[in-house]
Amino acid sequence: MTEVLDFLAGRDLVVLTGAGVSTDSGIPDYRGPGAPRSSGGSRGARPPGVMTFQEFLAGPAAQQRYWARSHLGWARMGSATPNEGHRALARLDPALLITQNVDGLHEATGSRRIVALHGRVADVVCLACRRTTSRAALQTRLDELNSDWMSRHGQAAMRPDGDVDLDATADFVVAHCDCGGVLKPDVVFFGENVPADRVARCYEAVDALGTDGALLVAGSSLTVMSGLRFVKRAAKAGTAVVIVNRGTTRGDELATYKLEVGTTEFLVDLDQRRRTKM
Repeated sequence: MTEVLDFLAGRDLVVLTGAGVSTDSGIPDYRGPGAPRSSGGSRGARPPGVMTFQEFLAGPAAQQRYWARSHLGWARMGSATPNEGHRALARLDPALLITQNVDGLHEATGSRRIVALHGRVADVVCLACRRTTSRAALQTRLDELNSDWMSRHGQAAMRPDGDVDLDATADFVVAHCDCGGVLKPDVVFFGENVPADRVARCYEAVDALGTDGALLVAGSSLTVMSGLRFVKRAAKAGTAVVIVNRGTTRGDELATYKLEVGTTEFLVDLDQRRRTKM
């Protein structure tokens, strides 16, 4: 690990983070060691149990299932706090921090230059009027509409995207926007495209690294193209790619260095190494 820390210490960085960065904050990882396998055999397949955008739009039953599970998950994810890895990244202050996570923990540390690629689960958008509101406010409304939901189902196992593993959702009461429209978390579901302006900003930062900078991937298996495309872009331009992740990733063959160590440990060590170089 010393060689990699020395390699990165004096370089401009763009950092891409995935769910592995938040596991030390108590939020599980879909694709880490011991996680359930995706169905269909494709390394790009969605994790089991994850609802697609098309499924969410299918009708009230799907939306009821989503919000019944998400209501419980948010009670835990909403109280999660940044770990030392998040704080180390904020101190590192890379040229751009790209996160695939929706938990908002990077933002909570005060990271300045950040693109939340998939949005933030703390925000809710109406699919009719497009008004964005606070998830905390919605949580209060859902508590009022489903006063015994937490006591009945609060032990359900948590999942990474802010919901829980629960099938008995038929009696959950769903809240709607004041205009009557369907509410959706302001995150990119499977089957949705990442907004083009976010992708463009990330490409611009990766392109600016050149051969003197490095793209650091921390805690992502790069299973979905939304993150993998930046690794492909960097490698094609001759920019160094460093991947820190427990387990294989789809970008391993493109990596200048690959380390299978904990992201918190690595990021804290990198922060210390860069400060000693100043």
